[in-house]
Amino acid sequence: MNSRIQGLKRCGRPAACGVMALLAMAGCGSRGAEPAAPGGSASLTVTVTTPANRSVDREVIASGSVEPWQEMTLGVELAGVRVSQVLVEVGSRVTAGQPLVLLDRRTLEVQLRQAAASLAQARASLEVARSGASRGESLLEQKLISTSNADDLRAALIKAEAQLSSAEAELESARLRLGFATLRAPDSGIISSRSVQPGQIAPVGAEMLRMIRRGRLEWRAEISEGDLVRIKPGATVQITGPGGEVVQGKIRAVSPSLDSKTRTALVYADLPEPGALRAGMFAEGRLRTGAAEVAVLPRQSIVFRDGFPYVFVVGKDSKVAQRRIEVGPVQADSIEIRSGLAPGEQVVVRGAGFLGDGDIVKVVTVAAGA
Repeated sequence: MNSRIQGLKRCGRPAACGVMALLAMAGCGSRGAEPAAPGGSASLTVTVTTPANRSVDREVIASGSVEPWQEMTLGVELAGVRVSQVLVEVGSRVTAGQPLVLLDRRTLEVQLRQAAASLAQARASLEVARSGASRGESLLEQKLISTSNADDLRAALIKAEAQLSSAEAELESARLRLGFATLRAPDSGIISSRSVQPGQIAPVGAEMLRMIRRGRLEWRAEISEGDLVRIKPGATVQITGPGGEVVQGKIRAVSPSLDSKTRTALVYADLPEPGALRAGMFAEGRLRTGAAEVAVLPRQSIVFRDGFPYVFVVGKDSKVAQRRIEVGPVQADSIEIRSGLAPGEQVVVRGAGFLGDGDIVKVVTVAAGA
């Protein structure tokens, strides 16, 4: 050390001498430093737990739309008749047979009277023909008329009978047309759409009203093939309404075939009391498929990174290993673990969000209720 200082004194350049002095002091310090302790120290104090078994209600969560059970399109069977009155509005509840739309009946009533008059005329003609045929038979027996004349009288009777049948059919047709002048509800339900106004000419087959049959709504959702096998008709479903209220439903039917492109199938759930739900709404539903024994961990132990769930497993050397897992539905304060962990493995609970793969931790025991 003394020889180095003497060398510095002999240095002619102050800057160079200063650098050499610093290097000399650093060299002395490095020879006197303590070696690093092997193994390192714990970076964080954590608590651990092991996966616990719990009996939970299996659920399938799906999103679907609220649709009418059956929606009927209503129109009239007459053409060129003017609409006289519309007796319902959108949202009106109707019963089977209730009048909904009235057409102008005046022309139809005239046609009905004409048909009735034609029927009366046909009946009179038939009576005359019967009398003539009867006299002809008597005269033919007495050989007072020829056979051809008798045949003419019989033909007149047959023609009169045919005319009577035609007049009766025309009268029935006129009655039907008059009945079509009133559009009636084919079943009970709720009017969901109206596209007719008084004064317009009614076209044949055009939609005038639309009705939700019996007011029944149902929830339809697409379910993946993996979950479809667990859903049976009669299972309950809880549907969340727009205001957060829960509406109870029951699975009415499960589609027997899947979509080849999406690998999904439709399920249909009846909604006896839809509450605030309306046709066309989009709602989330939870389908209960039964109870099962599953492994669960506290929600605090799950760390989401890059969109995937991870846990930190503590090894015998107090090092943690970051492990990706597959999780299921959340159960209150815990979450279902479907894969990625073995029974009995210790998983970090408190402090998991601050760890990295390979960190050394100190495990502590937390008293009950802490």
